[in-house]
Amino acid sequence: MSQAFIQDQQNSSGKPEGTTSRSRTSQTYTAMRADIIQGVLKPGLKLKIEDLTQRYNVGSSPVREALSLLTSDALVARSDQRGFRVVEASTEEFDELLKTRLWVEQRALEESIAHGGTQWEEDIILATYRLSRVSRSSSDKMFVANEDWEVLHKNFHMALISACGSSILLKFCDQLYDRNTRYRHLSAPSAYPKRTINTEHADLSDAVLARDSEKAVRLLINHYSTTGKMLRKNFEE
Repeated sequence: MSQAFIQDQQNSSGKPEGTTSRSRTSQTYTAMRADIIQGVLKPGLKLKIEDLTQRYNVGSSPVREALSLLTSDALVARSDQRGFRVVEASTEEFDELLKTRLWVEQRALEESIAHGGTQWEEDIILATYRLSRVSRSSSDKMFVANEDWEVLHKNFHMALISACGSSILLKFCDQLYDRNTRYRHLSAPSAYPKRTINTEHADLSDAVLARDSEKAVRLLINHYSTTGKMLRKNFEE
């Protein structure tokens, strides 16, 4: 292979051109996804390519590819006549989302309890500990969503079901988690009166590690349902 050919395939950073393109798409997708989940890009907002290229400081190709990925995640809707829009939010969708999430995570949790090994147990212990050390709010005076807590919270719930044995099921649970988190951000902060959230997580973790499937499922359902009731009430208001 000639040196000229290699140079033609590299950009100024020395990385292969295809690698750089994928990296930009990935970065744009991650940033846009976070903005949708956190409510920065509002439900129903029309996503214009030219606006997004300026917002994320990339070309139109990474933006279009990121939008296609977000469409697969059910966070962006595409219409041939109207282009791309952030998916709408509604109490009907939230009710269906919560119901479906309870169905699939219950099965994933049962399978993980039945088949999880030592590494799975250690991952749960570590995820529970790390989550307990971080506050939900980054401010003591008012509720301000703590991004570090959000990451650790997702890691905790995904660790619980990580030994279910199905990558397809895990991906679906991951998508449902993010779509539910979007409603949390749209409803915060008034939807979060004080609750012993760390105790709920610790009790759930203990039941899972004790291989008590019936108790673990009951605690998971109560945990999600309690949050769901608060979110729905605030969303309606």
